[in-house]
Amino acid sequence: MFRKHLFLIALLIGATSLAQTKVGSLFTDHMVLQRDTEVSVWGTDDPGTRITLSADWGEKSFAITDANGKWKLAVKTAGAGGPYTMEIKGSEKIVLRDVLLGEVWLCSGQSNMEMPMKGFNGQPIYESNDLVLNSTNPELRLFDVKRNMSNDPEDSCEGNWQQATPETVFNFSAVAYMYGSMLQEKIGVPVGIICSSVGGTRVEAWTRKEILADPELGVEVNMGDPSKMGKNNASVLYNAMIHPLIPYGIKGVIWYQGESNRNNAQQYATLFPAMINSWREEWALGDFPFYYVQIAPFGYKPEVNSAYLREAQLHSLQHTTNTGMAITMDIGDKGSIHPPRKKEVAKRLLYLALAKTYGFDGILYSGPIYKSMEVKGNEVELSFDHAPNGVFNFGKPLSGFIIAGKDRKFYPAEAKITRGKLVVSSTEVPQPVAVRYGWTNYLEGSLFNLAELPASSFRTDDWEK
Repeated sequence: MFRKHLFLIALLIGATSLAQTKVGSLFTDHMVLQRDTEVSVWGTDDPGTRITLSADWGEKSFAITDANGKWKLAVKTAGAGGPYTMEIKGSEKIVLRDVLLGEVWLCSGQSNMEMPMKGFNGQPIYESNDLVLNSTNPELRLFDVKRNMSNDPEDSCEGNWQQATPETVFNFSAVAYMYGSMLQEKIGVPVGIICSSVGGTRVEAWTRKEILADPELGVEVNMGDPSKMGKNNASVLYNAMIHPLIPYGIKGVIWYQGESNRNNAQQYATLFPAMINSWREEWALGDFPFYYVQIAPFGYKPEVNSAYLREAQLHSLQHTTNTGMAITMDIGDKGSIHPPRKKEVAKRLLYLALAKTYGFDGILYSGPIYKSMEVKGNEVELSFDHAPNGVFNFGKPLSGFIIAGKDRKFYPAEAKITRGKLVVSSTEVPQPVAVRYGWTNYLEGSLFNLAELPASSFRTDDWEK
């Protein structure tokens, strides 16, 4: 009997020693937590275990693990600052060091977001060498989510928070790094950038399965074959690379994707806003800022008019709250789908954040967006939002305009700027009814506002072709 008791005690001691306190994947040394709010901290331990958290900015919290061993705490954060230490006690003690409180942004999308500072083979990032050389910044922290796919929502992902240094920045997303670096410099508080991106991917892969399967969405989605794992199967990237991040406290999202959806622009106009809204619903942080990049001109082959995808992105801007779109009509590369001028992209995203999120006044944050037209004889005069001083071409030949009459046949058009107004006409169309600009895969944008931000491609009609 005595031996039996000893055996049972040994088993209990062994079972106790197996207990392990774990935290979510994003909770590591060097992390940035969103300042001046209440953030979630979560993890696992034995069922029924009391979990206590203490942070040396003066905050304490506790929870009891549920029947599945999961726990989640709500933690109030202070104003920007640090470094701090955060201690979590359960079956074990975890100490997280060098924690900063600041602004956290999630950066996601396909290859133009994934493209690192070192560039892709034969495809450079302009100015990257000097930017990497001068990238050391203890106030900027980076988390790169390891590429992964899953048919089911995952609770964890791979990655670590790292300080910005030449070694870490060299392999990090160029757009995400440059956005974070310029934001940190401008607002003067710690910034954390989480990058979760995979090249050549469609919006469906980044969207929760329940959203895609909802008949009310009104779009038939190819869900893919779950037995054949592929990066464009429905929801596989959401499951593996977004779900594990929820509900980590973030300020907002920047997004660079759309090229892989260009064959289904009409669907994208529905799917993209649905993805945005579903992410917001999952995070439960309200309608947080969601700023994205309109795809740049490129010589797509086979010929599929990517202007319809740009139009779908413009539609999303006009029908989804608290969004902004960085227009790139002037920085495309006919021979590369990955434009090298990523600093311009990041800067335009920064303008959106500074003006719309951080309250900076006196800056134009968007290029001109078509507003209205007026037919005057054989000419069409066009007006634009985000062009308070009118539109300009700054010496570039005005090109990329076509015009049509009631027969819906488009002809190349001449364009001129008169007192800041754009005027379009053609001798072939004496009674014009419609104008389009940039309605092709590739062109060099020639229409700007006074801040030299380019106009989006547009059409004044809604004809099928």
